[in-house]
Amino acid sequence: MITLTLQLLLAHLIGDFLIQPDHWIKDKEEKKHKSKYLWAHLLIHALATLLLLQFDLSYWKGVLVIMVSHFIIDLVKINLQHRLNKRLLFFADQLAHLLVIAWVVYLYEPYTLAFSNLMDNQILLFVIALLTTTVVSSIFMKVIITKWELEEDINSASLEHAGKYIGMLERLFVFGFIVLDQWQAIGFLLAAKSVFRFGDLSKAKDRKLTEYILIGTLLSFGFAILYGLGYSHFKQVIDH
Repeated sequence: MITLTLQLLLAHLIGDFLIQPDHWIKDKEEKKHKSKYLWAHLLIHALATLLLLQFDLSYWKGVLVIMVSHFIIDLVKINLQHRLNKRLLFFADQLAHLLVIAWVVYLYEPYTLAFSNLMDNQILLFVIALLTTTVVSSIFMKVIITKWELEEDINSASLEHAGKYIGMLERLFVFGFIVLDQWQAIGFLLAAKSVFRFGDLSKAKDRKLTEYILIGTLLSFGFAILYGLGYSHFKQVIDH
């Protein structure tokens, strides 16, 4: 089952990402089913799949299912591109392809999904740790730091919600470093952030912006360290 899954996944990655130039995608969006690149895209998928399956004709039904479903999914995505968010369509498109691959694998090598395993204590603890490190911490920090919000930082020409997502990513990195017992990497991350924010600090007219940035950074790293240590501790408790 694993071998077949990996073969089909690799074929999908080759066809959908490795061999699909931007001008192919643009042409498909403009001409839809009349685009020659849509058919070339399907042909590459078929060839990649057959090649990785070593041209084993016993899988011909599965290959046919993948090709037909790929054509339908791509057409639906192309026709909905002006009605729905493109990011949402992209992820929905990829999810649909992966579900088809999972179904084809099941047709040849039936498997069972034990959803009860998702309720395992280790998985529940990990999900809780991820949520608290990202979303919950963002809310905590917003509540705490609102007291010192500065007009210079609020009105700066930055990407929408960029600070929020940067904070989530840095806390995830810190959390991961702690879980992997790579504490020295946290120092490199903190140094890298200091370098990137040097421009903000050098433009500050007084100490307020510097202090504001330091408070946010230390809070973010503090929460991540707290959750990382907490996760490691409770993981050991569960293991024992």
